[in-house]
Amino acid sequence: MRVLLITTPVSTHLTPLVPLAWALRAAGHELIVAGRSDVMTAASSAGLNAVELGGPMNIDELLAKRLAPGRRPLESWGRPELEQLSNIGRLWMPQTLEALPRYLELARRFGPDLIIGDTLEYLSLLLGEELAVPVVHHRWGVDPVSGQARAAGRDGLREAYERLGLTDLPDPTLLLDPCPPGLQLPGIAPGAPIRHVPFNGNGTLPGWLNADRGGATESARVAVTLGGRTIEYNGAGLFRHLIEAFDRMPDVEAVVTVQQKHHAALGPLPANVRLVEPVPLNLLLDSCSAVIHHGGAGTAMTTTSFGLPQLVLPQLADQFWFGERVAEVGAGLALDDPAEQDDPARVREAVRELLAEPHYGKAAGELRAEMAAMPSPARVVRDLEELTR
Repeated sequence: MRVLLITTPVSTHLTPLVPLAWALRAAGHELIVAGRSDVMTAASSAGLNAVELGGPMNIDELLAKRLAPGRRPLESWGRPELEQLSNIGRLWMPQTLEALPRYLELARRFGPDLIIGDTLEYLSLLLGEELAVPVVHHRWGVDPVSGQARAAGRDGLREAYERLGLTDLPDPTLLLDPCPPGLQLPGIAPGAPIRHVPFNGNGTLPGWLNADRGGATESARVAVTLGGRTIEYNGAGLFRHLIEAFDRMPDVEAVVTVQQKHHAALGPLPANVRLVEPVPLNLLLDSCSAVIHHGGAGTAMTTTSFGLPQLVLPQLADQFWFGERVAEVGAGLALDDPAEQDDPARVREAVRELLAEPHYGKAAGELRAEMAAMPSPARVVRDLEELTR
């Protein structure tokens, strides 16, 4: 098969699809990623061939400009209502329309047998209809977004699909869902299961972590990893509060992942806090007892795959719903109030609870087992081969 993989202009929207792309390549299929320059580095990191169609959109800069001075998204906007998630796709809707002719030209020249996209990538649906080939959409995880954003896509792309002779935005032929059914939001459109295989970018195993592997540790290790954007969105203060939370926990080691350029802004560290450059989480988490994170899909699903209790500190968009679901199924806790997130004593209390109460680990282990039982990307490739026949 020839497979065209299209993604919205955010690098972390591509990374959950990478294991399926690998499985397709391993099965002998030709695959190319098409997208704006925003996702080219992620495609290259994954070892995938890609073609750039359009310059950068810089979604991070667009969002940062909308923040109140010195305040992070949660402080600026609060928790969104479910209906407000329809606005997410509107960020790139005008540029999507502008780029459609280039995508059509590429698709006609490449001649795909199958098109794959993330759940907010609507050009894939138009190309599939135009070329009469099946289109597969792939969720990222807990998904409150795609159902809400669908109406925005239908409205924003009306001119484009009517120009192609369509009366509505087409539906994908198949929707893949990597989220364990027990964690996914109740009542949303069902998807075909595909096991989440962690890919958080490539990288080498750090020397300090390699020295720890297989060795006995006296302290419980907690990973603090809030993605690459939280600190960029005026989040340095939040990191300082989290670091302070571990100052009175000598029996717990915290590994805090932050880009080197931000290290100086975090000030002096307690003896039990290790500040490191971001490392692929699948290399780090098997040495951890719990994880503090922001609820981003890649981090959240990777943590779930390791069966670890989670403390979720959501900042924007769908992150609140992941935190909510983790708490509801008993696999962790969520703090979605900025005052609580900034309170070292409250964070310390939550970490203590996750480490001391065995039911969190039990529920997290059950989610891990449920995820492990889902069909692997290699198995799903066989279904996609049948779909194209």
